[in-house]
Amino acid sequence: MDAVILRAEELYRFYRAAEEETRALRGVSLEVAPGEVVAVTGPSGSGKSTLLACLAGLDDPDGGTVRIDGHRISHRPEAERAALRARLVGVLFQSGNLIEHLTVAQNVDLAQRLAGRTAPGWRDELLGGLGLSGRARNRPSRLSGGEAARAGLAVALANRPALLLADEPTGELDQRSETPVLKLIRERAAQNTAVVIASHSPAVRRLADRVITLKDGRVT
Repeated sequence: MDAVILRAEELYRFYRAAEEETRALRGVSLEVAPGEVVAVTGPSGSGKSTLLACLAGLDDPDGGTVRIDGHRISHRPEAERAALRARLVGVLFQSGNLIEHLTVAQNVDLAQRLAGRTAPGWRDELLGGLGLSGRARNRPSRLSGGEAARAGLAVALANRPALLLADEPTGELDQRSETPVLKLIRERAAQNTAVVIASHSPAVRRLADRVITLKDGRVT
């Protein structure tokens, strides 16, 4: 395995509206090794979500490159970025991680199929580790906020990703609901998954091996 799972070099991202230009990222570089958990902090509007979107291939930087496990994901057609993302990356948002008309188990199964990695045993292990075995047949509308966050993490980990990216994954959770989510993230990191979490949570900062701070699109 490469000594570095994630390598982002000199990322720039600008947004333009009429004559206004927002410089969301200004030369951000980041490397994350297998098993490392990196927390990205900073005030609202500092560029955290933009950075994660570029790292995941959900957005393309205006300058710089992103490589995941040796594969360049930036500056490719969207279909190629999506294929790499399905195979190499797990993405966990604060909300919107689940397809509403599918059950929890079906959401995990779909993520596995998109990655070409069907493994019912891994699905059951994931859901069991997150305390969701009894909710596998439920649709998202029947889940509590904590259960939905844990189910979203199960979907993000369904493809056994080389890189897990999480954007405020526990932002709406109380401490009791936050703990099992962070516990499983640490367990996945121990199995050589690289993890980047954008969050304001003190618990996330304590979990991290390294904390970087963004301000006005730059690492401070």
